[in-house]
Amino acid sequence: MSIAELAALAGGELIALMSLAWLAQRVSGNSGWVDVAWSLATGLAGVTFCLVPLEGAPVGMRGWVVAALVAAWSLRLGGHIALRAAAGIEDPRYAALAVEWGPRFPARLYGFLMIQAVVAFGLAGGMGLAARNPAPFGLLDVLGIVVLAVAIAGEAASDASLRRFKADPGNRGRVCDAGLWGWSRHPNYFFEWLGWVAYPLFALSGFWPWGLLALAAPALMYWTLRHASGVPPLETHMAARYGAAWAEYAARVPVFFPRKPAA
Repeated sequence: MSIAELAALAGGELIALMSLAWLAQRVSGNSGWVDVAWSLATGLAGVTFCLVPLEGAPVGMRGWVVAALVAAWSLRLGGHIALRAAAGIEDPRYAALAVEWGPRFPARLYGFLMIQAVVAFGLAGGMGLAARNPAPFGLLDVLGIVVLAVAIAGEAASDASLRRFKADPGNRGRVCDAGLWGWSRHPNYFFEWLGWVAYPLFALSGFWPWGLLALAAPALMYWTLRHASGVPPLETHMAARYGAAWAEYAARVPVFFPRKPAA
């Protein structure tokens, strides 16, 4: 398969799955399924970029390792969001868009999901660059495995801590500052971003020049989470919901990069 054919295959997967996500939202009325589909679609496109034979070249050990890590990330995140969506919990970011866009919400949502597909294509391309590096497996690859493992574990721990906090009736009306949520206002987003730092490590092992392109993946994810569809709309929602309690929390806990709480 040529590079163009591989790109077309991965792009087609993303368009198809994000279109199904739009349909699921329209049928269920729950936008939580959108992020489930995005997680799984990005993972599928990433595995495609990693493992589909390219120009007859065999898939090496790095390709299989990166593909396994991509699958672990995708299934963990997609499964977590799916449990939340199945419980009928609506994502406040999409709920706000529904109010803002009004009757145009269905059409604008589809366009928004296609933008997400384009972003996912770029991110999956970074995974592919990590997998296709022809250099021998080395220390940067080992570091990449460690970074991605820490990122997956950290995000899972953040999600579990928040889930336990919300399950306690005594915490009703309180802002979660338990565990990692006392170090960062968005530890789940931080560890999600950290996972994308791993792919340039794989791509640059052995100083493969094309691997420099993989640096775009963590840069794009940081911008998306910190300045676009992640932190800003969620913080707006939290401020409106919790008022002074959120202001007090935000004054002492950093927004993204974790910092040890003051004694």
